Amino acid sequence: MSLHGAYDTNNIFAKILRGDIPSVKVWEDDHVLAFMDVFPQSEGHILIIAKQSQARNLLEIAPELLARVTAALQRTAKAVEKALKPEGLSILQFNGEAGGQTVFHLHFHIVPRWADREMKGHGHAPMADTATLQALADRIAAELD
Repeated sequence: MSLHGAYDTNNIFAKILRGDIPSVKVWEDDHVLAFMDVFPQSEGHILIIAKQSQARNLLEIAPELLARVTAALQRTAKAVEKALKPEGLSILQFNGEAGGQTVFHLHFHIVPRWADREMKGHGHAPMADTATLQALADRIAAELD
């Protein structure tokens, strides 16, 4: 998929937002959903998405909604840092297939990092156990400001 085109209402994140597919939520409000990546590159890998936007990438989102998403990204990253004590954080966002994007609904990744742990490749990590993800989500949610 290129940087331009129609939004696919059947992409995995659209299905999660509709409730067609379950997710392990960390938190949500009227505008943003933060949930655990089921194919985590690292322990505590979270995805942040806009709930009411059909922007496929960073180029398509309205600036005021992008401001809400980035505020949610920062809030969630702070909670990840408090809960998991990583040595670093990778904040990732991909645009277009050639840019590494695999789900064409604008999203941001928060990937906790430790010097002695190898990060799994984007889209190549094994599926995580739901109970493990829920325990991590609960720990992170408990640290939200």
